[in-house]
Amino acid sequence: MLVLEPASGAVSHTTIRELPHYLDPGDVLVLNDSRVIPARLIGRRRDGGEAEVLLLRPVDGDRLRWEALTRPARRLDAGAQVWFDGSKLAVSIDARQGETATVRLTGVADPLAEVRRIGQMPTPPYIKERLRDSARYQTVFAAEEGSAAAPTAGLHFTPELLSAIRHRGVEIAFVTLHVGVDTFRPIRVDDPARHAIHREWFRIEEATASAINRARQRGGRVVAVGTTSVRVLETAAEGSLVRPGEGWTGLLILPGHQFRVVDAMLTNFHLPKSSLLMLVSAFAGRERVLAAYAEAIRERYRFYSFGDCMFIAAHV
Repeated sequence: MLVLEPASGAVSHTTIRELPHYLDPGDVLVLNDSRVIPARLIGRRRDGGEAEVLLLRPVDGDRLRWEALTRPARRLDAGAQVWFDGSKLAVSIDARQGETATVRLTGVADPLAEVRRIGQMPTPPYIKERLRDSARYQTVFAAEEGSAAAPTAGLHFTPELLSAIRHRGVEIAFVTLHVGVDTFRPIRVDDPARHAIHREWFRIEEATASAINRARQRGGRVVAVGTTSVRVLETAAEGSLVRPGEGWTGLLILPGHQFRVVDAMLTNFHLPKSSLLMLVSAFAGRERVLAAYAEAIRERYRFYSFGDCMFIAAHV
């Protein structure tokens, strides 16, 4: 774990086991408890060719109709179908919208149960091998199913580490944000403010909002685990507090954003030109983050989903 002090730019090196020492009694640690759906489906088209369907999110809450990525897109226009070996599940393409499609799940009484049975974990493209143990791509506190990718900063936590954090006098609270793969797409426009980040569904329970607000009122810090937790908290901000509720967030956090709730954060190392790296730069300062990344490269830190992490002690 690389530790960055944004005020000075100082960098130090330790391990995730030492995280409790960087937290203070009275702080609240906020984690995203979304659970990944094994929603990568490999099947066959009508002509026998291979097809892939990655379910992203239900359309209007309908668990039979989904927004999805499909490959090869040029062979999967509206009206096409995909079938799967050893299953009666069928995926019908209802319509295309640019890079994504609206698809319908048919053929079985409980399509989601069948997706869980035959689907693969939707790991990032740089992970070439199928995971032997799909639990490796779930956090130990994952609860509500709905994500197309793991909130990977949470993968560093074990039950023992969570227990040590509580023993330190730090309260642990959970938010839910169902992660979509669009979050990880690179920014391809010259002006990042024109980048179209897709909406993601989130929820903050009353108990979580109360824990966060109590911490802020007593002078404790709000420590967000992962950029997904940061987006939820900043979306739900009311002044320096948060309001409970649920809905969709399309919040794009860029340098210049005034953070109202999050005081410190734990995050992985992100891809260049990503909205995630810009969020971290907004939090700690672009030059300091780039210098910390250069230090991480020199020290052979591992980047991306199963990589190492960075603790940013407090935003500038």
